[in-house]
Amino acid sequence: MKITQTALAGTLESSDLLVKIEPSEQLEIVINSDVNKQFGKQIRHVVESTLASLNVNNGLIIIDDKGALDCVITARIQSAVLRASKDKAQWSELL
Repeated sequence: MKITQTALAGTLESSDLLVKIEPSEQLEIVINSDVNKQFGKQIRHVVESTLASLNVNNGLIIIDDKGALDCVITARIQSAVLRASKDKAQWSELL
């Protein structure tokens, strides 16, 4: 999916995260997390695998994590990418 506009998903509440996506020529991921020392590698892995499953190859992805579970991270990234893209969602691929 091609990122064509800025989009947000999520909140800054505990156990959630805020995902901001902006158009960019390259893929850049910025993760700010309260639990980065303990789970930073796992959070990055979930973010990168979710973006790969959505075929996102460019864009600036900024994540402010407040201790979200992997399933919440995946859902918020999917929502933000779908809002930032003009492509139609392939719902069967998101499950």
